Amino acid sequence: MDALLDPATGDYAGQRTNTLANAVYLRLMTPLGSWWADPTLGSRLHELAREKDLTRVAVLARQYAEQALSPIVEDGRASRVTVSTTRVTPGWLTLMIEVEEASGRVSHFIHPVKVS
Repeated sequence: MDALLDPATGDYAGQRTNTLANAVYLRLMTPLGSWWADPTLGSRLHELAREKDLTRVAVLARQYAEQALSPIVEDGRASRVTVSTTRVTPGWLTLMIEVEEASGRVSHFIHPVKVS
């Protein structure tokens, strides 16, 4: 069990978790290549903050999230990751992520993405 990270603040939430919540959070929030210990950890979602709020940006966000989360499938911790996007308000996309862990448990995560 790991100490749970709060997605709203990035700090420890004071609870423990036995899900892939931390792995999903860290892979989406860390800019790709910025962590010295593992240059493959992270996503390109931070690049979308400078993109216009167009339909193609939602496709890019989904692809970037799938690319960032694929290592947890490849290393066997999850058997499936599904990502979908919605536009809640102008300038924001919401990623809805469904992760089926190797144990069969399904977890749902919501991740906001800022676009210009």
